[in-house]
Amino acid sequence: MYMDSIDHDDWLPELGLSHERHAVHGVYVPEMAVDIESEANRLRAIMDELDNVNIFVSEGAGVEDIVRAMEAAGETVPRDAFGHIKLDAVNPGQYFAKQFAAKIGAEKVLVQKSGYFSRAAAANEDDIRLIKSCVDLAVECALRREGGVIGHDEDNNGRLRAIEFERIKGGKPFDIDTEWFGDLLAEIGQQQGAKVHVSH
Repeated sequence: MYMDSIDHDDWLPELGLSHERHAVHGVYVPEMAVDIESEANRLRAIMDELDNVNIFVSEGAGVEDIVRAMEAAGETVPRDAFGHIKLDAVNPGQYFAKQFAAKIGAEKVLVQKSGYFSRAAAANEDDIRLIKSCVDLAVECALRREGGVIGHDEDNNGRLRAIEFERIKGGKPFDIDTEWFGDLLAEIGQQQGAKVHVSH
């Protein structure tokens, strides 16, 4: 987890490089309602103290609020052929950035997509070992004509196996009552919002 990783870094607070300024200050997921006003007040206090805030927005967070705002403004909500909202066109990251920037007095805003960084990073020893074990197992499964997606099966004690396609079709909601998530919110001083039913 990111917050654990920065606990072990060396910092130079006198140059503005501090643990607090690099920490995550807000986490927003689709399964949890976000009170923009309350969060803006909390983040404004952090901004006043640290001169910056870092927020993590999961894909799909706040989509219902964004759609309501777009429709109220007479805008067309972009949808695919199946009627699903096009998340890349709605762009929750930009929405949250715009909402919070105005309310907390941010002079500069930078929105980054985390997936770009993970794909750009060079593989380390653990990555290479995982890649090799996945490829070896994928070949074995293919030779047995066993379909699925290779991964650590959380419903099978984390065993590396070919997970059945129907089990990984997507749409599995995140459980906001998971202990580590509650601990994270408590650590950063964020109140857990009400559960939101997410349908895919």
